[in-house]
Amino acid sequence: MATTMVTTHLLKWLVGRPRPQVQAEFAELSNGSFPSGHASYIAALGGVLVVVTVMLVRKAGVRRAVAVLLGLLAVVVCADRLLLGRHYPSDIAGGLLLGVGLVLLGMVVLSPLPRGHAETAAPLVESVPVASRDLHVVLNPIKVEDVGQFRSIVSAMAAESGWSEPVWHYTSVEDPGTGQAAAAAVAGADLVMVCGGDGTVREVCAELASTGIPVGIVPAGTGNLLARNLGIPLYLRSAVDVTLNGQDRAIDMVRVSGDGLADTHFMVMAGLGFDAAIMEGVNEGIKEKVGWLAYVLSALKSLMFPAVGIEVSVDDEPFTRHRARTVVVGNVGYLQAGMPLLPDATIDDGLLDVVLIHPKRFLSWLPIVWRVLAKRSRTDSTLDRMTGRKVVIRASTDTPRQLDGDSIGPGRELSMECIHGRLLVRVPR
Repeated sequence: MATTMVTTHLLKWLVGRPRPQVQAEFAELSNGSFPSGHASYIAALGGVLVVVTVMLVRKAGVRRAVAVLLGLLAVVVCADRLLLGRHYPSDIAGGLLLGVGLVLLGMVVLSPLPRGHAETAAPLVESVPVASRDLHVVLNPIKVEDVGQFRSIVSAMAAESGWSEPVWHYTSVEDPGTGQAAAAAVAGADLVMVCGGDGTVREVCAELASTGIPVGIVPAGTGNLLARNLGIPLYLRSAVDVTLNGQDRAIDMVRVSGDGLADTHFMVMAGLGFDAAIMEGVNEGIKEKVGWLAYVLSALKSLMFPAVGIEVSVDDEPFTRHRARTVVVGNVGYLQAGMPLLPDATIDDGLLDVVLIHPKRFLSWLPIVWRVLAKRSRTDSTLDRMTGRKVVIRASTDTPRQLDGDSIGPGRELSMECIHGRLLVRVPR
């Protein structure tokens, strides 16, 4: 944008073209007419926003909508300059070409594609040299827009980083990741990349725990909370780069059981009450179209989820009684948009963090949200916190429950135990 501004003023001075004689009477302009500054600025701004949108927005419909809106804005701006008599049509055309041309030139000179994050980092020390570099990829195919393009990107980046041609495993409704991760382990994978949402990541991580095989996460879901808390970038190319060239970190996972629930694990958070009702109430059709905004709509509908009687036991201590609208047990601390729901939670400390929230009235949510955002340590009956290696929660009635953002149906109990350092994941250096 700065380059466009400087170049536009320089060309106005060099060309020195007078303004049309038919300008509107108010605020007549006398400086150079060619090229149109408004046209060059809107073209450059639109080009920059299109590039950013193509990089960061995964839904094709949203990308097309942004492009159409920017195109309409450019048409309105250019029509304004012509109808007010400020410019000749050739001034408008010159401004548009200048703005678009400088955006294209900028992409050549300073590519928007991210550089490898490990290019300037010191080489990692290999305590046990790896004879082979076999890469396996577990992919949820509905989470990427173009499977063929994604495969090409991963294969090219793997070859550049010294890995073998990837072996591909696709998840299905019947098997959301467990069988594919097991097949990769049996085949002798040195690294497993998983591309999908938190549910797919959870299945793969649970299967590869204790194998010593590192897991690289390419976040392609709506929440992507595990990736966010590990500092893994949400841009697919950057996440692939971290998988191929990052360092291994041992993190905790959580064993969980409950009434009507087969023994399983979670990586991020478990919840009972309001937050689980949000997951349960999300309209999948709306979620496909607007992404995380579907959770906002569901939250607004569930804000006054009724409080229930809760009993909590931490580290086998006697149960304590509480009233709460929601209880969240976290292996990590941050939600979307960086909301620090459990600011002291760390994914490799061997502990679980618990928060119980009980707003008395609708407006009581406001001070609670403020206390969460401000990371206030004060606790009371409306917001209470606990920490321990083992946590058991019992509700007085059947209550919605969720694991890593997936609804697991109503029940009265969740029993959770943190398993310290059980899984290796690839994180940025």
